Parts: sequence; structure tokens; C-alpha cells
Amino acid sequence: MSFNQALLTVMGFGALLGGADHLLGNRFGLGKRFEEAFQLLGPLALSMSGIICLAPLISAGLSGVVVPLFQALGLDPGMFGGILPIDMGGYQLSMDLAADPAVGRFSGIIVSATFGCCLVFTIPVGLGMMRPEDRPWFTRGILLGLLSLPFCLVLGGLACGLPILTTLYNLLPIVICCGLLLLGMRRWRDRIVGAFQCLSRWIQKIAILGLTLGAFLHLTGWALPWELTSLTDAMEVACSIAIVMLGSMPLAELLQKVMKVPFAWIRRRTGLNAASTTGLLVGAVSTVPGLAMFSRMDPRGQVVNAAFLVCGASTFAAHMGFAVTVEPEMVPSLLLAKLSGGTVGFLIALAATRNMKNAPESVT
Repeated sequence: MSFNQALLTVMGFGALLGGADHLLGNRFGLGKRFEEAFQLLGPLALSMSGIICLAPLISAGLSGVVVPLFQALGLDPGMFGGILPIDMGGYQLSMDLAADPAVGRFSGIIVSATFGCCLVFTIPVGLGMMRPEDRPWFTRGILLGLLSLPFCLVLGGLACGLPILTTLYNLLPIVICCGLLLLGMRRWRDRIVGAFQCLSRWIQKIAILGLTLGAFLHLTGWALPWELTSLTDAMEVACSIAIVMLGSMPLAELLQKVMKVPFAWIRRRTGLNAASTTGLLVGAVSTVPGLAMFSRMDPRGQVVNAAFLVCGASTFAAHMGFAVTVEPEMVPSLLLAKLSGGTVGFLIALAATRNMKNAPESVT
């Protein structure tokens, strides 16, 4: 049995456990996670289906500018797609622009699931959800987590089978962007926050536009002069991700219950409170529930959780589910890159905040 088959089998048993517990009245909490996973289908489809519909049109519009520029620099244009999250058009854009399909898969799966997710989703959504008093700690965690991103991406590129020089050279724009992001969030945090929130709003508007066009064309049978992905194909991707989450979210709940003793040991060793240690596992399953727990975390826990989310966000739900659907052979590379990067980010933040058990009120 291959790794992917074994993983899907485990997810299948997770779905069985979750569904059975739901039928028994949610005695162990697994049924609630099973139901939540299905309820996430709506928001998931709303955020990604429209972008997937418009992906061919977006790539056609960008190809006249991005492709010549990247080729002149000796870079694969597919790397540009990594600025979008994996499940919000990043994969489709990377593959459409890529000169080398291997680089396109690396960008569309690994880069989009880490850098793109952090840039377009984790930062703007996280800052929008944070209480004002929590934002400095969240921002500091993001800054520390960005330090782990180059390691994560290089490891992911090598795991994908790309030569080391190809990986390093094509990652130069990402590394430069991370450096500028570090500088910007350090010196002009409010302006950078505003820019991210504006970017997030525009992406949401584009997603709604794509969803509207896709629904109209599907219902009327009309066709536009431009190539678009059908809404049924886009929804199929969203549904496939939701099916994986039906298994992964109950399993994460089960793992959380099984790991009470290890979590207690971590709390004793680090001084983190219960919400902070649990948030690491929750964030690895789904970003938004992990972010929602920040108000219950101590300041050090907020920093280390934010650092982990830069690479490790949504590993076991939307991102793994998407990879299983479109590039099953990339799943091991994705898990290795995201979990390794998230762990390194966590350790960097833990070391940087070792004197924060009795934290001051501000980090600026």
C-alpha cells in the first residue's frame, strides 16, 4: 500500500469514527468535528471556487507580463502563482504559467500552501480577528515564523525532486519578499496591515465575481470568448477537500484527547497555558479555529502559535485535501515541508520568547 493510500485509509476510518459518534449523540466530541467539517464546505467553496473558475483568465492576462519578466531573470514563471493560497487559485495559476511542470507543482503545492497562504490568508484574516491588545504578539510571531519559511521551501523543493540550484534560484523572489515583509511589518506595521486587509478584500471580490460568472454560465449554457474553468469542476475540488476533512477533523480531536499527557508535559516545560498548546494542533488542522483561540492564549503562546501558522496552517485539512485531489504524489512532500517549517518556526519563537513567562504589555 502506498503512502497516499494508507493516508486516505486512515482518513476513511476517521470519517467512520466521526459519523458513528455523531449518530450516538456526540459522546466523545468526534461527531461535532465531523459535522463542523461538512459545514466548512460552504465557506471553502465560496473562497476558492470563483478563483478556480477565473484561473485560466487570470493566467492569460498575467502571461504577457509575468512570463517575459521571469524568463528574462532566468526564473520559472510558475513561481508567481505561489503568491496565492493553494486552495484559492495558487495551484492553477502556477501550473498555467510554469515552463517546467515540476516547478509548477512545487510552486502550486508547496509555495502556495505556505508563503501564499500566509500572505493572503493568515496575516489579513488573523489581524482582522485579533483583539487590539493581541495584535503585537501575533505580529511578532508572524515575523519569527517567516524566518523558518526559506528552510521549509528548500526542504519542500528537494522533497519534490528539484535540483538544489534550481530550487534556490527560483526561491529568490520569495526570499526577497519575505525580507521586505519582515522590514515592513517591523517599521510600518499599520500600513502593512492595511495593505494586507485591502488585498484580502479584493481577492474575496474577485472570488465572488468568478463564482457569479460560473453560476450564470452553468445555468444558462452560454459561453464567453475567454476560457474559464466550469463551476462544477471548481466545486468538485472543494467537495473533495471537504471529504478529506470529514476524516481529518475527527482524527485531530481524537489525537488531542490522546495527547493530554504530552501536552501537559509541554505546558510544564514551556509555561504555555492549555489553549496555547491545544492551538498548535487546532491550527495544523484549520487556520480559522486556531486563530479564534488566540484570545484564550497567554502572550508567549500567541507568539509561538503565530510562528507555527506561517508554515503549518491547515496542514491536515484543506491543504492536504487539495493536494490529495490534484497531485496525490505531492502529499508526502507537502506534509514534510509544512510540518518541518511549522516546527522550526515554533522552536524559533519558543527560543526568542524564553523570558516571556511574565510578559510585558507591549513588544514595540
